[in-house]
Amino acid sequence: MYIAGLVSTVASSQTTQVLGRKPTILIAGCLYLAGICLISLAQNVTMLMLGRVILGCGSGFGNQAAPIYLSEMAPPRLRGGLNIVFQLNVTVGILIANLINSITTSLNSWGWRVSFGIGVIPAVLSIMGSLLLVETPNSLIEHGNLIQGKRVLARVRGTIDVDDEFEGLVIASELAAKVKHHPYQNLLKRKNIPPLVIAILIQVFQQLSGINAVMFYAPVLLETMGLGNNAALYSAAITGTVNVLATVLTILVVDRFGRVPLLLVGGAQMFVAQVVIGSLLGVGLKDTGELPLSESIVVVFMICIYVIAFAYSWGCMGMLIPSETFPLEIRSAGQGIAVSVNLFFTFLMAQAFLSLLCGMKYAVFLLFAGIILIMSAFIYFFVPETKGIRIDDAAQLWRAHWFWKKVIGEDTFNEEENTSALLAES
Repeated sequence: MYIAGLVSTVASSQTTQVLGRKPTILIAGCLYLAGICLISLAQNVTMLMLGRVILGCGSGFGNQAAPIYLSEMAPPRLRGGLNIVFQLNVTVGILIANLINSITTSLNSWGWRVSFGIGVIPAVLSIMGSLLLVETPNSLIEHGNLIQGKRVLARVRGTIDVDDEFEGLVIASELAAKVKHHPYQNLLKRKNIPPLVIAILIQVFQQLSGINAVMFYAPVLLETMGLGNNAALYSAAITGTVNVLATVLTILVVDRFGRVPLLLVGGAQMFVAQVVIGSLLGVGLKDTGELPLSESIVVVFMICIYVIAFAYSWGCMGMLIPSETFPLEIRSAGQGIAVSVNLFFTFLMAQAFLSLLCGMKYAVFLLFAGIILIMSAFIYFFVPETKGIRIDDAAQLWRAHWFWKKVIGEDTFNEEENTSALLAES
């Protein structure tokens, strides 16, 4: 499923650029619906596998197009919060899925069909919702629909005074139109290296922080602590609820405090949680192989602390920052790369965690803690703040950054300024 999503992002980046953001979201909804129907009605393993492949493709299309759509539609002062609504829907879906699965496990041999079949509801809602959407001003202008683009921009901003922003979008579109090579080729241009490196490493670090390992295998972890099957299901519901609430909080604060501060504070909280979990497991399981109840409760509590920290930091920023830093001419390709890397490392961690846990035991959580230190240092030194920056003005960030301005080079500055000046005069 993850590999199918990874491969599909290549196609989705093309549809996002050629067809637009709205059609790509519609395609994602149709793929979700087709995959769910195939799985829930499956008569053999082949149908199950094919259904999962289609679901993976839907995930690739949706994760690629939706963050771009939200970032392009939102005003700069609200872009972070509105973009994170996408992540909120993901966390709500995880919580509801956990609750449904805890109920359908008692339905004997056909309970899994009910679990997947219920997924038809959000799939249909996704299709219906995408039909009601309007295309983003960026996409409309990019395809030459300037009048419609300005009309939509005025509508979503709630004012007719959008001349300055509209002019910026037109200039960005004209710059993008002058680019001769394919978007994936342009990703490797010097001026695009900063957003590309940041987008890739954020996805890598997000998965190497251990979040999916903790969320996917929390029931297994808790069973080994002697809490039993029911306690494991309850813990999944608890962590899911905590995840949702923390994501709601992020929507309220991300455009006030910024992306980088949340990532740094969240990283510190995640580091402490991982160290405490690893230490308790290392000491508590050493003699009897089972944690005392009091220490088990502390471990569950620290898992919740970890999930809260991840939710308001790395969980939300993983797709937000890439979607608001790539220039228009490579935005679809750049977001496609980000989604591909995310899915690949999600797959990798899902496959590797049990082996790591068996081999390293409690020390695997200390390993994650060490990785969190590295990724926090990366954020502090190499990721500029994007709060309040217009989506097509991100190039200014690299020009002002102590490191990235050296990577881009002075020639790139002059070339962009000359091109922008010529377009403005024309």
